[in-house]
Amino acid sequence: MKITYFLMNFLITSLSVMVGLSFSKLARPTIPSLAHYFGTKGRYEEVNPHLLDDILFVNRSLLAPPSPDCRAIHMVSVIRHGTRYPTTKNVKKIARLFDLVVSDASGSGSASWLNDIKTWNMWYTEDMDGRLVEKGRDDHRHLAMRLAQSFPTLISEDHLRANRIEFITSSKHRCVDSVKAFQEGLHRLWDVQDMDYKHYVDDSLMRFFDHCERFVESVENNKTALKEVERFKSSAEMDAVRKKISNRLQIPYNQITPDMAEAAFFLCSYEFAIKSENSPWCDLLDESDAQVLEYKNELKQYWKRGYGHDINRKSSCPLFHDIFKRLDKAANDYRFGEVKKTATIQVGHGETLLPLLSLLAFFKDEKPLTAENFSSQHNRSFRTSQIIPYAANLVFVLYECSDGVRVQLFLNEKPMTFPSIDHSAPLYETVRKHYSKLLHGCDFNKECDVPQSNLRNTEL
Repeated sequence: MKITYFLMNFLITSLSVMVGLSFSKLARPTIPSLAHYFGTKGRYEEVNPHLLDDILFVNRSLLAPPSPDCRAIHMVSVIRHGTRYPTTKNVKKIARLFDLVVSDASGSGSASWLNDIKTWNMWYTEDMDGRLVEKGRDDHRHLAMRLAQSFPTLISEDHLRANRIEFITSSKHRCVDSVKAFQEGLHRLWDVQDMDYKHYVDDSLMRFFDHCERFVESVENNKTALKEVERFKSSAEMDAVRKKISNRLQIPYNQITPDMAEAAFFLCSYEFAIKSENSPWCDLLDESDAQVLEYKNELKQYWKRGYGHDINRKSSCPLFHDIFKRLDKAANDYRFGEVKKTATIQVGHGETLLPLLSLLAFFKDEKPLTAENFSSQHNRSFRTSQIIPYAANLVFVLYECSDGVRVQLFLNEKPMTFPSIDHSAPLYETVRKHYSKLLHGCDFNKECDVPQSNLRNTEL
């Protein structure tokens, strides 16, 4: 009893004198309370929390074929790259925030979390510029293993060796590294050591937005295209966030710009996604702040990649047509012999997936997202944290069944029904009919070409 008493006293005393440790730090949970609001900078595990217990777990109850007589014949997947470093632009924002806090913040009372922030090591560098991190490689290695377990007749060692699985990627390093990691996951799963990694770079499919002149001119390079984002920066909701940060740090309000508030949010998300750390930077914000900052980024995605401007969706026409062309070919090959390709793995960006999902009419809210309707959009469908976290994936699986060819759709390994089609695995022809206007239209050149301006008269 005496030993236990002295041991307890020793532990309590030791904890109380440890330099730099506070109760808040000791008690900080592993997962920040803000994690579900990180949007495009969120972990895949927040969408599928069961993976925290078993990263290779596959819920087979969600993967049943349409009926026992159905046979999977082809898969087309569009996958976002894995977890990455901040871009150079965001590294600069983070550095400015850190410098301001170190030089000017005094906080209130004995805020030890402030000391944790001031002594935090600014380890992000501009040359990281959105490169894939090791966690991002793991995102794709593990996804590859799960998909192979989920659809073993489509993704198998034999099919890999026979070059019946096609790998396509964006030219960006984070996407190339992701597709290599995906292949590495398959090689590890089957202990394949005598094969090279092969992939094709196709930016016309994975970065279609760069090739759409109308999108580049009217949205990408047009400051007014994101006016709702700019208006929200000066909203009462954003002002409230800035004031709270100002009070917590005891830094004048006018120095806490919307960019500074966003940088704190980004820091919390990057530290968590990259290093699985609940950073002291997360203490600067509460959940209501996170909801506001999430909405600011949702507005950007909505107006730049989603439903905000029609050209956002239409720019994805090449990818839309390519997906259906691959499904058509697989269905036709099966009818007249053997399917030549069993799976197509395509790795791109959040900017690849979101326009495509919008073109397919997923996650469309009754009212558009604007700077004024934050309070009425809490239950919106358009929520990028759930739609396009790191390693987000959209998977089409084609089945040959006794009553015809059917198709299943999965987003982030969860089944989805097509809009206005009340069946989990409808006949493929039903889906083609549903999207007939797009299949017979959605002409990329027609949608994206910008007429040349009339030559100006240069005479004086």
